Amino acid sequence: MWSPALGLACTFPRMGKIANRLFCAGRPVAQPGKECRRRQVRTAPPWRILFFGTDEFAQRVLEKLHPSRFLKTGKMLVEQLEVVTLPAIKSAELPVRKYALMSQIPVHDWPYFASNDYFDVGIIVSFGNLLSDTLIQQFPYGILNLHPSVLPRWRGPAPIFHTLIHGDQVTGVTIIQIRPTRFDVGPIVMQQECAVPPRCTTDELGVILAETGAEMLLLTLESLPELIKNTKEQSKEGITFAPKINVGMSWVNWQEQTREEIDQLYRAIGSRIPLRTLWMDKTVKLLHLVDVREIPVSLAFTPEQLAPGTIHFHKESNMLLVRCKNGWSGFKRVVLKKDLSAADFYNGYLHPYFQKGSKVNQMATRFQTYKPERKTKAKLSKRTGLLLDVNNLNASIWCN
Repeated sequence: MWSPALGLACTFPRMGKIANRLFCAGRPVAQPGKECRRRQVRTAPPWRILFFGTDEFAQRVLEKLHPSRFLKTGKMLVEQLEVVTLPAIKSAELPVRKYALMSQIPVHDWPYFASNDYFDVGIIVSFGNLLSDTLIQQFPYGILNLHPSVLPRWRGPAPIFHTLIHGDQVTGVTIIQIRPTRFDVGPIVMQQECAVPPRCTTDELGVILAETGAEMLLLTLESLPELIKNTKEQSKEGITFAPKINVGMSWVNWQEQTREEIDQLYRAIGSRIPLRTLWMDKTVKLLHLVDVREIPVSLAFTPEQLAPGTIHFHKESNMLLVRCKNGWSGFKRVVLKKDLSAADFYNGYLHPYFQKGSKVNQMATRFQTYKPERKTKAKLSKRTGLLLDVNNLNASIWCN
């Protein structure tokens, strides 16, 4: 399931038992202590929909769904639309809540405890919370999940990020019926592929897939009973996972990564987490990556200057060129204590080391690859009661 915050590694606070706030507009609500009479299952539109979502991706889908209450024939498609989202903590973090309240759509806080004897189908988009089987079973047509990948490729909370990181040329949207306890494993209701535009970013691709998914969702609602009857299980081949992105992914490995891979990583996570490297043991953030087609090619270098991580300032284009596995990557700005242009970084930090006679210029004119410290595993010896270094112990056993 495509997760809130567009795949960022974050957690939501525990809400506890929060009273469900119901902003009921235009529909009856059962009074406490009175038993609801089960309604007949509808076999055609109009549908009564409960929408689960939180972030900008979900908001774009909701924006398309909300005004689309009628088909082109004039027949009503959506009779009632209500929203379940996270309680307001910081308004900027809750695009779905803001849009729903602004559009006078009834809003329910998560966790959602109210028994459902009204809605026909649930729709979940970028919600990030598992729904119980009890809740799912309350909807006659189940709960549909709109996932921005061609499942089973890129199951998990960050499919768009991983689509770009791995250089996929084709992606798409899949609508599935959700299953409890596991994300993104349900049967496929509808699926559509689309090309990944050249050099697009996560935000740009997210807009394309949200619009595509919203159109697919409307088509699904037009023929909901038929499509539910004809779902197909996901393939057991080609399964890949898209875990949340994190800061550890942002470190550039100049020896191992190609300029194409660095470009893909930058377009995937650069707007959320800047790429990072080390210079003289200080963290440097790399900003404004230059298109590889704009990097000067007619440059003469010595073998030493072609070592991975080597920095070259290209004055004519005000660009820092950094040597990677198969060529040069270019950056217009960096952050070292403060935001610096390429020229500022060169003049303020690099220029002295390029002077003739400098004995440390090789280290100072290269970015280093960050290598996380190896954590030592300790194990308690049953015989002596002492803590043993498992890594060293294993090494000594192997050597002996």
